[in-house]
Amino acid sequence: MARLKVGVLISGRGTNLQSLLDACAEPAFPAEIVLVISNQPGAAGLGRAERAGCATRTINHREYPDRPAFDAALDQALNEAGVDFVCLAGFMRVLSAGMVERWRDRMINIHPSLLPSFKGLHAQDQALAAGVRLAGCTVHFVRPATDSGPIIAQAAVPVSGDDDAGSLAARVLEAEHRIYPLALGLIAEGRVSVVDEKVVIAGMETAAGTLINPAEA
Repeated sequence: MARLKVGVLISGRGTNLQSLLDACAEPAFPAEIVLVISNQPGAAGLGRAERAGCATRTINHREYPDRPAFDAALDQALNEAGVDFVCLAGFMRVLSAGMVERWRDRMINIHPSLLPSFKGLHAQDQALAAGVRLAGCTVHFVRPATDSGPIIAQAAVPVSGDDDAGSLAARVLEAEHRIYPLALGLIAEGRVSVVDEKVVIAGMETAAGTLINPAEA
């Protein structure tokens, strides 16, 4: 079976990109990254991709007159590379509705909250302000509305009484690195479909156990 050809869009450090690179380095993993694009020149994630032997491009959004023009350049680069599927990994640009629709059900994102709660920026500040006992992350298909779309995978982590946004974000990031390759692998295996804007996963196994915070006595 041919491996799914993936393009990854980044803006910064590329830690989630690294988790995908590591997964794709395994011969049995059903996807391969064929192009990494950054909208920020010199983004650290580009170095990660280059060290892994992946092709890279920088498409600086500042060099385009508007969002559709920038998105058209992204779309062209992805198509020229033969990309079948797109992963957003810390990509800090809102894509136009036209771009999202062109890649409908072929583009996913990871967000550092248990969606639909705490959309947008500063998710951990929002979580702490709300006083939640569990935070987490979500992999979802991309839709025109920010941080919306059918949910593929989620992971929850406990919130500690002495957490600040940084410590909570670090714990959530570890979970992100686990569920992003999981979600991409399920998609590449052909096990994920979208029905009535909900994700159906063939042969899905439900995680055992219950995470409770504070812990039971």
